[in-house]
Amino acid sequence: MPQIQRPTSPHLTIYQPQISSVLSILHRMTGVALYAGLVLLAYWLVTVAYNPTGYAELHECLSSWLGKAALFGWTLAFYYHFGNGIRHLFWDIGKGFELPTMAKSGWAVLIFTVLMTGFTWGSVISGGN
Repeated sequence: MPQIQRPTSPHLTIYQPQISSVLSILHRMTGVALYAGLVLLAYWLVTVAYNPTGYAELHECLSSWLGKAALFGWTLAFYYHFGNGIRHLFWDIGKGFELPTMAKSGWAVLIFTVLMTGFTWGSVISGGN
């Protein structure tokens, strides 16, 4: 009898992406991005305190378009992870599990992320005024 090649359990190719599954994956990815950003933040703090030359080099790097893009991405990851973490707190107390509520809260997290990132970077670009 020929062996049929198929997954032994449900696989990503079977399911259509839903907002809950996409946001769950994004939550994990932003957690990893925040961890990597914290390593950079710790390095920045050490250079500020102990290494003026290293600070100048890091400042130059973070002032480039690539550095600003990385900082923008880190800000985006922070606000998404923060907003989705609050959503998870509501789930921990048993609120918001109904499918329509889950979809609305997911969209609310995405809107919160975009607005807060926009406000933060708008403030950075305008010089804090």
